[in-house]
Amino acid sequence: MKDFFLADAAKHRGRNVRSHFLVAQKQLRDRNDGNAKYLSLTLCDRTGRLDGRLWDNAEMWAAKFEQNDFVDVRASVDEFNGKLQLKVLEIARLDPAQIDLGDFQRTTTRDIEALWAELRDSVNSFTDADLKRLVLAFLDDPEIARRYRAAPAAKFMHHAWIGGLLEHVVDLIRFCNLAAGHFPLVHRDLLLTGAVLHDIGKIYELGWERGFEYTLEGQLIGHISIATRLLDEKVKGLPDFPKPIHTLVEHIVLSHHGSFEFGSPKLPMIPEAVLLHYLDDAEAKMLAIQEACQPSLEGAAAPVYIDRVRALERPLVNTRAFLAQAKVKES
Repeated sequence: MKDFFLADAAKHRGRNVRSHFLVAQKQLRDRNDGNAKYLSLTLCDRTGRLDGRLWDNAEMWAAKFEQNDFVDVRASVDEFNGKLQLKVLEIARLDPAQIDLGDFQRTTTRDIEALWAELRDSVNSFTDADLKRLVLAFLDDPEIARRYRAAPAAKFMHHAWIGGLLEHVVDLIRFCNLAAGHFPLVHRDLLLTGAVLHDIGKIYELGWERGFEYTLEGQLIGHISIATRLLDEKVKGLPDFPKPIHTLVEHIVLSHHGSFEFGSPKLPMIPEAVLLHYLDDAEAKMLAIQEACQPSLEGAAAPVYIDRVRALERPLVNTRAFLAQAKVKES
């Protein structure tokens, strides 16, 4: 295990460090004077990501590694425009066999086994036998279960860590249970089936062997289409599965993004699809907000004002930090 992580960068400001990183982005750019190039990098480990710059002999160093390689880096921890940055002095590709993947992949802080047990308990509580056997056909599939327990929910936007998909779905199920109790019209088991299966395609859309990247299947087809294919395959293996239920579940999967603009082939047109869309969107966005309101790698306190939250495409004020700041000013 490496002994320097990016979360500790602020403690090493002005010092030289040496450690292993994953290259999330790599680009040769022209220097302002036009006489040479510099290397712009984004380096990451399980604790976060940080920009890096290599100024001298950039083209020679760039030839030693590629984007998504693991690299050995010697650098100084500098500050530019108020943000920490690694001034890279030396960099070289590492053999992946030398790497402990646990150093580079952010992982849920929650207990995977407990999350998986909660998910299965929720499905076992179904009173609709057909929906129960459908969902269990997914969860009892060894490959699907293995990938479901490990997959991130997204590349960047929310739950972008190992176990993120499972974490997202379990939390969404909790919200669905509360909402179903409030709206008697809603078919609770159908709503929870949508929660479990709406993002099932992400287990093949995303790869997480190094960083989080889209697979070729993910790029060309996408998780919604992958999910409907998986659904069709499972239904074919279930004797006398009711066509109307298949249609409703498929509709929830196809419409869960809520609009054509965001990739849904259909708009939500049943109560369960409408409700799932809004709960799914709210859970994901609130998690993204929570992440944005965390203290930065620079060692600063939780921010009061965030210039842009990508999931919302707008700035954000951190209420708790704002009120705490106001209280300090009043005292």
